[in-house]
Amino acid sequence: MSAMTDSAKQAAVGGCSGTVGGSLASSGVIDGAIRTIVSEVSSRRAMITDVRGPIDGLKEEYAALMARAAAVRGRGLLYPYIGSGIGHGALVELADGSVKWDMICGIGVHFFGHSDPLLVEASLRGSIGDTLKQGNLQSSMEPHAFSEVLLAEAGKGSGLRHAYLSTSGCMANENALKVCFQKHAPARRVLAFKDCFMGRSLMMASIGDSHEGRVGLPIVADVDYMPFYDEVLAERMGPARFIDLSLMHLEQYVHRYPGQHACFIFELVQGEGGFNTGRREYFKALMESCKSHGIAVWDDEIQTFGRLPRMFAYEHYNLGEYVDVLCVGKMTQVCATLFTEAYNPRPGLLSGTFVGEGVSFEVGRRVIERLRDGDYYGENGRIERHHAAFRREVKSLASRHPGWFPEVAGVADVAAGVGGMMRFTPLGGKKEKIQAACKAIFEAGVVLFYCGHGPYHLRMLPPLGVMKEEDWPRVFACIEAGLAKVAP
Repeated sequence: MSAMTDSAKQAAVGGCSGTVGGSLASSGVIDGAIRTIVSEVSSRRAMITDVRGPIDGLKEEYAALMARAAAVRGRGLLYPYIGSGIGHGALVELADGSVKWDMICGIGVHFFGHSDPLLVEASLRGSIGDTLKQGNLQSSMEPHAFSEVLLAEAGKGSGLRHAYLSTSGCMANENALKVCFQKHAPARRVLAFKDCFMGRSLMMASIGDSHEGRVGLPIVADVDYMPFYDEVLAERMGPARFIDLSLMHLEQYVHRYPGQHACFIFELVQGEGGFNTGRREYFKALMESCKSHGIAVWDDEIQTFGRLPRMFAYEHYNLGEYVDVLCVGKMTQVCATLFTEAYNPRPGLLSGTFVGEGVSFEVGRRVIERLRDGDYYGENGRIERHHAAFRREVKSLASRHPGWFPEVAGVADVAAGVGGMMRFTPLGGKKEKIQAACKAIFEAGVVLFYCGHGPYHLRMLPPLGVMKEEDWPRVFACIEAGLAKVAP
């Protein structure tokens, strides 16, 4: 466990030197207790070394836990997943004693896996503040210290200068929308990509391009959908022609509703929509058109943050100069809406009782610092090396079982995505087969999920902060065993 300086300890609870709070943060007694706890967690996590099945005798007890969870939710869990409270990096133990490779990590939240000693330490330090929750009216220094670290990284490649924190990615998106609406009032329309996903609130469900996510709900947003970059179609007609046609599409909306668009929401890599990737020249052309028409460029990086070959997706595509508003979340533990000085809203627009808890701020700050100081980014960074290893395993699997990977219209490559956002497309991309594959692979020892809207894909958001490159063959041995149970 790395030693923290007294100033870092004080930042964890917001205490200044000379105060009682500051003395608590730098207490030797606290230090010793934290070392003891982290040591105990480390010794237990070391007992988890590989995938295994449930422990004999726990089947009924685990079934009872599942029943309790289903009763309070009103429906059964999608996966029979209830954690035991311990894991070891990319491996996680469930309450039935089974151990699985966690390749989805809470839809991308746990980049440093399970029971990480440095983050256990950070969470313990973040927990000793005088209140659990920090608020907008009253807080210690933790939320502001988190924002400082985040903004320091964001400001390296953009004009983003301020951050407003929230407790969910959906709420971060709500705040971004309010910022854009206020800046461009009375404009009330938004532009978004086909197959986008924004969150589960009424407004975000209205913007998201998924019928299943808004069945029975009123549509409360005026949205005009643009095509996301289509690699197959662009290759067929030529990228320049595809971009020209898309710009014509955008201009039609602008002229149909003059002065009524407040923002264009960019998912530079689509998440729920299918881990779809684009090209810089495509996004650049659309963003420049937005700028010429006074439409805000809003970059939604709730799922992409930290996982690409650069920390921010706009850095990966070299588009930071165009971004007016940005949302991050998941891996950051705390969700945030960032904006330039020009989009700094008037007082009263953004508020709320909770902004988060000390544990999330301290862990989130340490996550960003580790990303900043580690070897994750660049052409030869850890993320790119892992992505190459992932693609090799998919290609090898497809070569051994070509019948599992029939050609799928609109899919250029069975292995796709970018960085730590990985997808592959077996079984023809059929929804029912992909869902069945998820459950069979889970039983075989790997937790993953699906994405897309037809075709559907298997997707992974693995804990690349702790995963080893040599782990990939072990992961895919389980995937192969699971697919064998559902493949034709």
